[in-house]
Amino acid sequence: MNFTAVDFETCAYYRASACAVGAVQVRDGQIVDSFYSLLKPPKYPYWNFEETHNITQAMVETAPTFPEVWPRLKSLLSAGPFVAHKVDFDWNVLTHTLKYYALPGLELERICTCRLAQRKCPELPRHDLATVAAHFGIALDHHHAASDARACAELAMRLWSE
Repeated sequence: MNFTAVDFETCAYYRASACAVGAVQVRDGQIVDSFYSLLKPPKYPYWNFEETHNITQAMVETAPTFPEVWPRLKSLLSAGPFVAHKVDFDWNVLTHTLKYYALPGLELERICTCRLAQRKCPELPRHDLATVAAHFGIALDHHHAASDARACAELAMRLWSE
């Protein structure tokens, strides 16, 4: 079981407004590497999600830009597949951000742990990351990209082993 779990936090409704990224690489069913960084997003007139993830404009003023962290993130993603909880959101953030910075896109298999949880745990009242992580006893500091990516990786390994 090899994959990289990814989570982005965004500052605005624009998909290219990533302000944090977390990635956890799994090889042979073991977490072997991880990466987290705040990101200085492009300038947007609105900062919509501070209350959700507690990332402020001041916190990212000196953070690296996406192109500065892309080589490290790309190295984690290179073996694929790309795994995320609600994968369409995180994949869209990645692809829109790559396009914004005129960086080449990636072709990776994508796997959604939310959809997997819906199939494997239909008895749960909801299938958001917090609910599913709690069901499996997985620690989570929700909406912190590093914690969300780690929880997603652990969740993927549990769901695939069932």
